[in-house]
Amino acid sequence: MTDAAGRLSHMVKQALGRPLPLRLRAWDGSEAGPSTGPVLVIRDRRALHRLAWKPGELGLARAWVAGEIDIEGDLYEGLARISGLVWDRGESETQRPALLRTLTALRDPRNLRLAADVLALAGPALPPAPPREEAVSHCGPLHSLRRDRHAISHHYDVGNDFYSLVLGPSMVYSCAYWENPESTLEDAQHAKLDLICRKLGLKPGQRLLDVGCGWGSMVLHAVQHYGVEAVGVTISEEQAALARKRLAEAGCTDRAEIRVQDYREIDDGPFDAISSIGMAEHVGSAQYLAYARILHSLLKPGGRLLNHQIARRPLKNEDAYEIDEFIDRYVFPDGELAPVATTAALLEDAGFEVRDVEALREHYALTLRAWVTNLENRWPEATRLTTPGRARVWRLYMAASALAFEQNNIGVNQILAVRTTTAGNAKMPPTRGQWLYSTTQD
Repeated sequence: MTDAAGRLSHMVKQALGRPLPLRLRAWDGSEAGPSTGPVLVIRDRRALHRLAWKPGELGLARAWVAGEIDIEGDLYEGLARISGLVWDRGESETQRPALLRTLTALRDPRNLRLAADVLALAGPALPPAPPREEAVSHCGPLHSLRRDRHAISHHYDVGNDFYSLVLGPSMVYSCAYWENPESTLEDAQHAKLDLICRKLGLKPGQRLLDVGCGWGSMVLHAVQHYGVEAVGVTISEEQAALARKRLAEAGCTDRAEIRVQDYREIDDGPFDAISSIGMAEHVGSAQYLAYARILHSLLKPGGRLLNHQIARRPLKNEDAYEIDEFIDRYVFPDGELAPVATTAALLEDAGFEVRDVEALREHYALTLRAWVTNLENRWPEATRLTTPGRARVWRLYMAASALAFEQNNIGVNQILAVRTTTAGNAKMPPTRGQWLYSTTQD
């Protein structure tokens, strides 16, 4: 026995100035650390090579996706214990999580002794190739049509059967609305879609545009329950195929259409209402004002926009914002988050009047935990439908995101905005209750 766990624990304590806050088990069977709680398992010493050759979050992510590290026991507790070391973002290099600072500092010649100790324990080897689930090199200018299609395909064209397993029958891949914590996921997603329809004031005969329509759930709900005609656009071929199939099975193809189309290519407005649910995170900060202006131009005067979007906490120095390496390489390539105030200001700059903002942060934590449960309950099937590495990506991403919402590191908001008439008329009832608590048109 080499007592790899003991040696690693000593290195961690030396680097961080305090012990690792959970038990460690190494590839040689040795263990060290607290006797109770979750266990961080290093199954293969290749994980150390990844950290030595790519110090920081990306090295850790690659080791997780490759199955070389794992957490046994309560995943949420394990991630919570180490979240301050890995995921909490600071505003400067000195405020970054301690573990990431230390790993990144392995590049510094002053820390060659620590790097040498890690490599001595790992043994000699060339840099391991990244897991095949990692996004390939970005193609084309940032947020060009071609590059956005490539990024969306990486995220959404994983397989409709895999998404069905995780999301459940609703096929809604955004925050649900838990009117009752005991509600089922399906009930909560139905409530979210209905809430959006009521905020938009949908009525029979109106025309709805759903930007980033996913698998068509919003379009279906609005057509079936509110009698509208709807157009849904997505740039994922797989999403569009299933959305069209669902519309056909529901007998709604005469009132709804699903297109493979970028929002920048829509030219058949105006619409009475637009929903954008979990799509704007893909737009990018440089493109956001243009995105908002396009949506504004596609609405009739008095038309409403419901923008449902994840937000990050504001930074004192916004130039310090960095896209999470794990998210960028394995989940949402080129995805960017902005503070809710920034989003509201850009919508107003585009000509909208912001009428209502509702925070749903705690709702997304409940949603993500439900998705993780679905994934874990059908793990063998999930790995068969995609790859073991891809399933590990989603398990880590969703569980860590649930904690991030619970800890108020990120949030999600519904912004209701309106294109007023030239005279400034919003064409809305004067009180919030009159438009928010109206009933469906069944």
